[in-house]
Amino acid sequence: MTHDVARRDTARQETQANGGRRMRSARRFSRRDILVAAAMLAIPVLADLAFIWGPAVVSIALSLFKWSGIGGLHARSCIAGGLFPDNGCFTGVQNYHEAATNYPPFWPAVQHNLIWLGVFVFIAAPLGMFFAVLIDTGLRGNRVYQTILFMPVMLSLALIGIIWEFIYSPNYGLINTVIGHNTNANLIDWLGNPNLNLWAVLVEASWRQAGYVMVLYLAGLKAVDANLKEAARIDGANAWQVFWRVTFPSMMPMNVVVAVVTVIESLRAFDLVYITNKGTNGLELLSALITNNIVGETSRIGFGSALGVVLLVISLIPISVFVYQMFGRRETR
Repeated sequence: MTHDVARRDTARQETQANGGRRMRSARRFSRRDILVAAAMLAIPVLADLAFIWGPAVVSIALSLFKWSGIGGLHARSCIAGGLFPDNGCFTGVQNYHEAATNYPPFWPAVQHNLIWLGVFVFIAAPLGMFFAVLIDTGLRGNRVYQTILFMPVMLSLALIGIIWEFIYSPNYGLINTVIGHNTNANLIDWLGNPNLNLWAVLVEASWRQAGYVMVLYLAGLKAVDANLKEAARIDGANAWQVFWRVTFPSMMPMNVVVAVVTVIESLRAFDLVYITNKGTNGLELLSALITNNIVGETSRIGFGSALGVVLLVISLIPISVFVYQMFGRRETR
């Protein structure tokens, strides 16, 4: 009997102690703490909605209207023909149809954006990875090389475009002077020839992008466990096998980051082509067409928004595939 009473008292004391701990844990979060936590969560969400998803939704809505930016929008369907332009009317998918069938720069711009993406994925990104691996091996003077390769990343794209305009100058440029094509008889117009200027500008863009990717991969290489690489060397793996079988898979999160950044940087390319010739004469890009239609002399807000939606869709497709490949399969295992 005495033992039963003692056990009941012990159980009661434990229950009271647990309840007290729960109450103290609950009391740790005061109203002020909850308000601060809510503000810390709400501010980034509101900023994301205001500056990213809000404009995206508005662009999708505006792409369904024929609007010059002056006057209001109305739900009335556009009237074909007529003496005066039917501004602000609802045109549905007509802007998309016009872009695909009756706007000559559209398909060259799509092709150039895809070429830009291909160069970044298959040339600039591997080159940046190569630089990162080379510097990570402890190469003598690696700090100097790292600074030189990272310097273009610190420069604005506008300044990079101006620098390379001097390098590509037909009469006084560095390239034509070195190869002996700086006279009027044999000039090479790198930025004026529509067959050359896209590749010339891609060299400028890759010069910067390789340094950017190098910095990202240097951070990823620092996170790789050195014991894994040492174990692979002991097992007889050469340098290439260590990198491909151990180092590269260990950097999978960084590979996802680099892939997404590469896609975004390639599809939002704008500065270099706009500085060169405003995105015309062989340098058509979707971003330049959007700018020319929205803020140019034509002021076709609805049509420019439709081009922006096309660029958004093109951007989301590879990014979604990359994210699913890297994270979706991992969750299903």
